[in-house]
Amino acid sequence: MTVEITTAEHGRTWSSNRLVGTAIGARLGQQPFDEESGLAVEVLQQSFDGVVRAEVLVRNEGTSPVRLESVTSLVAKDLASPDDAEVLWAENDWLAECRWRSEPLVERAKSAFIVAGRGVWSSCGHLPMGGLTERKTGRTWVWQIEHNGGGWRWECGVQDGAAYVALSGPEDHDHGWSRLLAPGEEFRTVPVALAFSEDGPDGAFAALTRYRRETRRPHPDHERLPVIFNDYMNCLMGDPSTAKLLPLIDAAADAGAEYFVIDAGWYAEKDENWWDTVGAWQPSKSRFPGGLGEVLARIRDRGLVPGLWLEPEVVGVRSPVAASLPDEAFFRRDGVRVTDCGRHHLDLRHPAARAHLDEVVDRLVGWGVGYLKLDHNINPGSGTSARPGESPADGLLGHNRAHLDWLDAVLDRHPHLVLENCASGGMRLDHALLSRMQLQSTSDQQDLARYAPIAASAPTAVTPEQGAVWAYPQPEDSLDEVAFTMASALLGRVHLSGKLADLGLAQRELVHEALAVYKEIRSDLPHAVPSWPLGLPKWDDPWLALRLSTYLLVWRRGGEDTVTVPGLSDVELLYPASTAAKWFSDSSGLVLTLPSAPSAVLFRGADR
Repeated sequence: MTVEITTAEHGRTWSSNRLVGTAIGARLGQQPFDEESGLAVEVLQQSFDGVVRAEVLVRNEGTSPVRLESVTSLVAKDLASPDDAEVLWAENDWLAECRWRSEPLVERAKSAFIVAGRGVWSSCGHLPMGGLTERKTGRTWVWQIEHNGGGWRWECGVQDGAAYVALSGPEDHDHGWSRLLAPGEEFRTVPVALAFSEDGPDGAFAALTRYRRETRRPHPDHERLPVIFNDYMNCLMGDPSTAKLLPLIDAAADAGAEYFVIDAGWYAEKDENWWDTVGAWQPSKSRFPGGLGEVLARIRDRGLVPGLWLEPEVVGVRSPVAASLPDEAFFRRDGVRVTDCGRHHLDLRHPAARAHLDEVVDRLVGWGVGYLKLDHNINPGSGTSARPGESPADGLLGHNRAHLDWLDAVLDRHPHLVLENCASGGMRLDHALLSRMQLQSTSDQQDLARYAPIAASAPTAVTPEQGAVWAYPQPEDSLDEVAFTMASALLGRVHLSGKLADLGLAQRELVHEALAVYKEIRSDLPHAVPSWPLGLPKWDDPWLALRLSTYLLVWRRGGEDTVTVPGLSDVELLYPASTAAKWFSDSSGLVLTLPSAPSAVLFRGADR
């Protein structure tokens, strides 16, 4: 694998906006040292089953400073014939996550197919992933950039008559990134992973799933998969109180939940506009007249583990913490503290910022909290130039790495604490965070029918046992709709919500049935790999299907009432037990009829 580098003094050999074709890259070839620039490179590569993980270490062995402007983490060439190749990419937006698309690879003279992240969120606009597949042979490459900020880019193009892919962290063209490397100093790129399979995209995603499991931090949650109730979605919506929570705690415990998470609002007084006051994370007195401890005790008394929502990296402009911490503890540009949506952003490279968050987390754990939902809801631009001569993008990279180090330290101190990764739903859906945190919020989508393609596609980006999918039955829902929303979560992590205490008897029975089925099958999920027998889900598909080994989940949202799902035979219906569905197997696969929409069913079967 080659390394491509640009600096202020050494650009490209052919004028373009590509990452490849650089002068230093041409001189390096397969050599570790470029005498003209004084830069030495070391490719740090690990091999897994069907996956290569790569980083690059650049060291200035010259006598003068060198300003780096781009360094690729991986360049793979001669991948496929452009005439038979399609590029895969995933659009990712609030309420509309993991929307995979494809188009034929087109040769461009000065460009390529380019996808780049920007800002603080790693997956706002697109997942930090992509792929390339040969239509005739099925050979497929799928890649991910393992970075927890928006400073990343990948490109797929044609060079010397064959397809190539280049993967990078922040660089000058898209992010204004640079790093001044003094003699003797080193720079390490963000890690990336490239999966390959002869068996099409499903095979490549399966390899990537196994790799993600192998490279994440071990945690008992990955095997236990406890059921989580969270009071937010289509339920309290950030307005908790003792009176509202106590009946929900009982209903969640009766349904079979094992964790109970109090989401946003627990720190805010009633009728307070709390958005720009957050940061101290002390419980509200008006919402909890007997103290928050009373509610936490009730959760524990019902046999559940308490959890709380937290947005650790932000401090509201009206928060006392904004005045008590020094300016250097926050994102700054040109000496000015950055403000976005009435909030400042902590720079976790600064010891005061880190000490503040350590105090908060340790205090909450001391209250008996065993689960923290860590949210992030602002996107304050290009980064921070808090240090002399620092580009904002490089400051952001430094903060991103400090954030990962902070998460590691939190789990070192509290190894049984469960951390959920959330950023306005799925705006930070990346392996850098998920190799440390136990769960990923897949979306804030409130419409059960629109959630289905998100739930079906989520295993492309997160292991099934980490992908938290909301199941939020409502009193006004039909029984088919209750079964639909519950089924959506059964091949991932159940994030139960909704007004459980107000459900009718038949609705409650469907909820209880779903959780009983989940507890029966959940031990298999951490060892299963995903596939999509109807193809990668599209946003408007009337039928969707997700398979995890022998489990098959099928949704119908409209269209014709019958579909043929290839791959499984001799299926056993798992959920819902009472359904109007009809099915049989023939040489083409499972022929399934769902008379009404929305409807969903979960099967267990054998390979054809």
